[in-house]
Amino acid sequence: MSGQMDNGFMKLDGSYGEGGGQILRTAVALSAVTGKPVEIYNIRKKRPKPGLAAQHVKAVESVASICEAEMEGCSLHSTRLSFKPGKIKGGAYEFDIGTAGSISLLLQCLMPAAMLAPQPVRVSITGGTDVSWSPSIDYMRFVTLGALSRMGYDCGINVIRRGYYPRGGGNVEAIINPSVLRDRSFDMNQCAIIEGISHSSGLPPHVTERQASSAEKILREAGYPAKISLEVNEQPSTGSGLTLWCGTAGGTALGRPGLRAEKVGSSAAESILAELKSGAGVDIYLADQLIPYIALAGGGSFTTRTITLHTKTSIWVTEQFLDVKFNIEELKSGLFRVSVLSNLST
Repeated sequence: MSGQMDNGFMKLDGSYGEGGGQILRTAVALSAVTGKPVEIYNIRKKRPKPGLAAQHVKAVESVASICEAEMEGCSLHSTRLSFKPGKIKGGAYEFDIGTAGSISLLLQCLMPAAMLAPQPVRVSITGGTDVSWSPSIDYMRFVTLGALSRMGYDCGINVIRRGYYPRGGGNVEAIINPSVLRDRSFDMNQCAIIEGISHSSGLPPHVTERQASSAEKILREAGYPAKISLEVNEQPSTGSGLTLWCGTAGGTALGRPGLRAEKVGSSAAESILAELKSGAGVDIYLADQLIPYIALAGGGSFTTRTITLHTKTSIWVTEQFLDVKFNIEELKSGLFRVSVLSNLST
């Protein structure tokens, strides 16, 4: 049965909930944190191409590297993985996803364990910085880390080179310092001005300008001041994108052939406006990312405008590893409050 121990391993059904890579990443991260071995089966069963893709293999390998884990099944297309962690250690590491696989998702898997190393963990990761179905690297830098830093997480991320689909080749350096998390509630978004970065590589400079101008117009009409920086690169990977952020809310849109730059800008603006106008403490994407951290902190809460399947899945996995239970409460405002209901170890 999923969530039960068998021969010393926690057994988890990878098809639970959203049935994608999130179960894998969260489970491996919390296995390293708690020292509990885990076996995951039916990995990504609900995806068109089940099993581990290159970015999942590298994410697991990255955590294994910093905790000297023993693994079986960590290979392309594998639908079953066993992970037995050792002691977490600091040091310098390099990881090459080998595709345009998301650097942000690799960091999501690595970060919970890396903060517990006795010395800093320094990583250089090559892959995709701005790709579909994952947080952009700017979202990670300014929204995710913005929230986690308020909980005591100490990490810096530096973008060396952008990488877009399909070529990838982006490079990010991160330094994760030993951190002790503290209980924190995110019931109100502390937002003063919307900031952003409009970026492109291998495209005319006017692409970044049009993305930014389109977003600024929509935000201004909605009553929100905005300050968007322009970043024009000439790198092997061709693409564009725009990430906006304001406190614990973000909005991202990526360019693609045939999509006008103005549409990229409007999509990013409309995305963040939906979050800000709701009055939620955090956006729907940050919500599922915060779950393991408020559990590890032993308490905390946030409000969000809806409970996504990703958030429910993150709660389920986290409750398998840690002595916590979460409570979801629907408020009169229409928002939802997620909180650590109890820390069963105290």
